[in-house]
Amino acid sequence: MATIRPFHAVMPAAEYVSRVAALPYDVYNRAEAYVEAKRDRLSFLNIDRPETQFPKDQDMYAPEVYRKASALLEEECSEGILREEEEACFYLYELVMNGRSQTGIVCCASIDDYLSGVILKHENTREEKLQDRIRHVDVCGYQTGPIFLAFRSDPVIAGIIRAVRAREPLFAFVSEDGITHRGWRIADPDTKTALQEAFGNVGHLYIADGHHRAESAVRAGLMRRERHPGWTGQEEFNFFLSVAFPEEELMIMDYNRYVKVPAGMTDDELFAALGRICSMKKCTMEDAPQRKGTFQIYYGGQWYLAEFLPEMLREDPVEGLDVSILQDRILAPVLGIADPKTDERITFVGGIRGPEELKRLADAEGGIAFRMYPTSIGELMAVADSGKLMPPKSTWFEPKLRSGLFLHRIGE
Repeated sequence: MATIRPFHAVMPAAEYVSRVAALPYDVYNRAEAYVEAKRDRLSFLNIDRPETQFPKDQDMYAPEVYRKASALLEEECSEGILREEEEACFYLYELVMNGRSQTGIVCCASIDDYLSGVILKHENTREEKLQDRIRHVDVCGYQTGPIFLAFRSDPVIAGIIRAVRAREPLFAFVSEDGITHRGWRIADPDTKTALQEAFGNVGHLYIADGHHRAESAVRAGLMRRERHPGWTGQEEFNFFLSVAFPEEELMIMDYNRYVKVPAGMTDDELFAALGRICSMKKCTMEDAPQRKGTFQIYYGGQWYLAEFLPEMLREDPVEGLDVSILQDRILAPVLGIADPKTDERITFVGGIRGPEELKRLADAEGGIAFRMYPTSIGELMAVADSGKLMPPKSTWFEPKLRSGLFLHRIGE
């Protein structure tokens, strides 16, 4: 059973909500972060990426950088830009993209559920990225970016979401990328109890996005347990900021690949190798793959609609993923991409950038692009249930949860 609980959210004052809300810290590279942070001093990216407050040659992992994040947080709290709610509440957070809505429960999840496997992951984390976020949480004493969780549908939770959404929202704004954001407070004691009881019946929670934020929150909590040997389990550091969405509300976009063709490989050799793995027919960019097992190839100025041959398919939850078959049958043996995490000849392109970006890369460099059919939320859950991990860059979730709308203070 999953444990969630309400919390004293630290939130922007109403007049500052749209200015504070920012895309997650890891969406930007360093150069992009500097530009975005300077756009508005209240953008939460200034706190999430505090190196932007220093010259560009600053060591972004130096102690003074994290102290700056903490100072900015305290400054905005003292100025009334950020305010802590008097009552521990749950919240709803709705995002609308291209007319499609998804609404999740803003809550705190248990680090013990993460440690015991009630909260399941599907990706590995990298230690250097973890250490950055651990230091950020530890020095600031806040969790600043929510973990994106998913859960299997529950009628009680669905009913609560419908009822709360019928009320006037606490905030509503449209961000610069056209995404509508709305939030509601859930303060009624009976409703809070009903939510907790309902989540106790959903079984597992699944990390959809934010594996590094989740692991860093857990490690920061364990560090505080060591500092406070008399901990009871009820302290705020035993819980981490999350937004939990029912599975049917989520949309996973394609996560695509562009690869530089090995030197010396002829077109005849490439197409002969592909023909042993998939069927191919010419198409246009608009002929997007429509089902699992199908994908597009762009090479030499031409789009192809491809389908894996039946003998390529697998029942295993990981080996049967389209991205796994592509890696195991084409990228590694044909194009020589043995380790996609380190090989510089492969570029991963999120579906939000569209097939145009794949075409641009291939036209500029002469390589080959693969436009995948999106991994499903059911596949994600099946991999997590099996205790296995997906290949890197298997899922791209949109729209992204904004940082700065809800903060969780865990203290020293």
